[in-house]
Amino acid sequence: MQVKRQEIDWDSLPAAGDLFGEMYLAEAAPAPEPQGAKPRDTIFQGLAVCAIAAGAAAWLSEHYNFPIILLGLLIGLSLSFIARDPRSHKGLDFASRTCLRFGVVLLGLQVTFEQIGSLGVEPFAALAAIMTVTFLAGILGARLVGQSRYTGILAGGATAICGASAAMALYGIIGRERLNQSQFAITLVVVSLASALAMSLYPILAEYLELSDQQAGFLIGASIHDVAQAIGGGYAFSESAGSYAAIVKLSRVAMLAPVVIITGLVIGNADQAEGSPLWKRLALPWFIVAFFAVVLVNSLVSMPDPVRDSALSLSKGLLLIAVIATAMRSRMDLLMETGVRPAIPVLIATLTSLAASFAVVMLLF
Repeated sequence: MQVKRQEIDWDSLPAAGDLFGEMYLAEAAPAPEPQGAKPRDTIFQGLAVCAIAAGAAAWLSEHYNFPIILLGLLIGLSLSFIARDPRSHKGLDFASRTCLRFGVVLLGLQVTFEQIGSLGVEPFAALAAIMTVTFLAGILGARLVGQSRYTGILAGGATAICGASAAMALYGIIGRERLNQSQFAITLVVVSLASALAMSLYPILAEYLELSDQQAGFLIGASIHDVAQAIGGGYAFSESAGSYAAIVKLSRVAMLAPVVIITGLVIGNADQAEGSPLWKRLALPWFIVAFFAVVLVNSLVSMPDPVRDSALSLSKGLLLIAVIATAMRSRMDLLMETGVRPAIPVLIATLTSLAASFAVVMLLF
């Protein structure tokens, strides 16, 4: 005879409900950490994310022929939510500061005093005048749109010298305390966009104006921000123009250290107190001293081409990682508040650089 199994109404049994609740809470609760064990605060988490993002930017740049720094900025901004996790902060700070400084130092292997001397006294003086006017135009543009002078210094310096590399070196002097990373990020985006457009348009403009190879090389080398894009724009016009544009552009890169030094003397380092004595303000950042030393060594010792190429690739990689880390630390809500105002000083400085370069070409060559 089959006995009918009686179903138990668990809901009517409070003890059973309590037992089920205890089992659920036990399963849902995180496992307790061993006594005395604490999560290690390392640079790995943030640095690993930056390295992965840099690899993605490099792949996209190679396959779609898009400026790698601009891609890094956009990817970094899209990953800004990661910076909310405190575990990423140490790695992001390391990438945005240490990687930047070593990237700037390695950039010195691309410049020699002989290259600067080959430009000649008059063209070099004219180039210095163009850079000065461009720098001041960035500061004036910032004032016109109600931005701080630090935004103008960043925009003018990046446009006058060598794009993102100069912007990041100057930002190391300005500091996050005086200019937030969101404004810095949007300045980098606009500088990279302007340089990419200039590389495409300026060779066409030079051909339309029927400039000679030397004139076109000077115009392109003196007015395009990024090193690779200035040289690429010169070679897009002609081989002779590309060679001359490289000399002009590298002469601008050599001015990075003096401009950073002068800027530091004028505004002071962010870590120094107001009214600090002159001898403290004269203390140069170590990476600028190292940049000078590398340029000097490169001028005295003939470096093999493979060494230069490897140093350039490593410098670009370190600067790319630094750009991505800076973009990731940017607050998107502040970007919404600032709008396009931080972009206007860059545009004014870019147009000023082009106009001044064209005026020099017409008067000097």
